[in-house]
Amino acid sequence: MQRGTSRGVSVEQGVGRVHQVSVSRGGVPKLPVDRARVDVLGLDGDRHNDTKHHGGPERAVCLYSLELLEKLNAEGHPAYPGSMGENLTISGIAWEQLTLGSRLRVGDALVLQISAYTTPCQNIAGSFADGRFVRLSHKRHPGEARLYARVMETGEARTGDEVRLLPDA
Repeated sequence: MQRGTSRGVSVEQGVGRVHQVSVSRGGVPKLPVDRARVDVLGLDGDRHNDTKHHGGPERAVCLYSLELLEKLNAEGHPAYPGSMGENLTISGIAWEQLTLGSRLRVGDALVLQISAYTTPCQNIAGSFADGRFVRLSHKRHPGEARLYARVMETGEARTGDEVRLLPDA
């Protein structure tokens, strides 16, 4: 695994950790920061070059799984945390458990709700050995897509924060 490795998987179902918090001034890769304040429009310090397809209240935060990044590495792809444009790289959560409407508590206060499966775009082609970014398509690989989330309760995201899948409301 490039730029960091898994710190282990939680034995408690539906509980994981923030492996990396990432932001950029626009584009990918997003770069690691220790922490970021998160409000309804996303992470402080994070910008988007294409605001038609990225950002806004329904796509405030992009999430991806560390374990799925490791799976991509095993397939020969040079992906690493932040290279997929995700703001939060999360370990220890079974990604296939996350569906539209799922809610996650991150740290002490931040609550996110899954709002959409991301549509892979050419910007992340460099994370794939063959440039075939459609590998992240939810339609082709259910349970392996990046996720967009809306912010239900603002807060701070920190590397190492607990991430807990909340029960259905």
